[in-house]
Amino acid sequence: MTAKKKAMGRGLGALIDDAVYKKRPVKEAVSTSAIAEIQISQIETNPFQPRTEFDAEALKELADSIKELGIIQPITVKKLKDNKFQIISGERRLRASKLAGRTSIIAFVRDANDQGLLEMALVENIQREDLNSVEIALTYQRLMDECKLTQEKLSERVGKKRATIANYIRLLKLPAEIQVGVRDKKISMGHAKAVINIENPEIQTKVFYRIINEGLSVRNTEAIVREINYPVRKENTKLDKVQLPKAYLNVRNSLNKWLDTKVDLKKNENGKGSITISFNSEDEFNRITGILTKNTK
Repeated sequence: MTAKKKAMGRGLGALIDDAVYKKRPVKEAVSTSAIAEIQISQIETNPFQPRTEFDAEALKELADSIKELGIIQPITVKKLKDNKFQIISGERRLRASKLAGRTSIIAFVRDANDQGLLEMALVENIQREDLNSVEIALTYQRLMDECKLTQEKLSERVGKKRATIANYIRLLKLPAEIQVGVRDKKISMGHAKAVINIENPEIQTKVFYRIINEGLSVRNTEAIVREINYPVRKENTKLDKVQLPKAYLNVRNSLNKWLDTKVDLKKNENGKGSITISFNSEDEFNRITGILTKNTK
């Protein structure tokens, strides 16, 4: 039982041939693509780490797991001068290892320039969904600014659609108060994407507090934004009732309910007219077109 417990505690060491890192000193295991067991005291933090917050309870749980099973997945580090290393990815595992009382950690050692450090740290965290929406937005913007990348190039690097990247970056145009709300998960990314379609920052903030105080859903928020951006004028409503036959009004109202968005129907004396369907975001556009497409098949 004791031997089994010891093997479990070795974690990755129990799965990787000892020859990979035990038969050579740590200081020699520094070539690109080498796996080595490195002293934690030799590892510096990554200044390009996009993550700014680490949940204390989650770290404690990971530390307990490391005590029991060891490190299952190695961290990735860059070799510096004087036998020092800089973490590229896996800072959460490194912090938890320290918390678990470990003095060394198994790492994948590779060469990387500063741009590579930033890109790898970002990609790993996004793939693990470790960042909140604002942190992702800030890091996307930082990549574009510091690495001189367009949204199209950034899309290729991180494997995300350009429209997705654009939606994140748009969050940075919101008032700081709302950005903090997104970061602290007081409102969701969906709420923020709806609010950003309001041009006036003061009104954006008012809607932000309505979402929190009234517990509004994303759909409710989108409806409020539509009312703000496309207010229905009483005189126009009266005019519609005069100009449009009852059958037309019934059709317009049915479309409003069916599509859950503002639908405008106009008709002139010659019988010609138009139907206008409003939407406030790409997600809403996709939802509406999905309804229309589904019913045309």
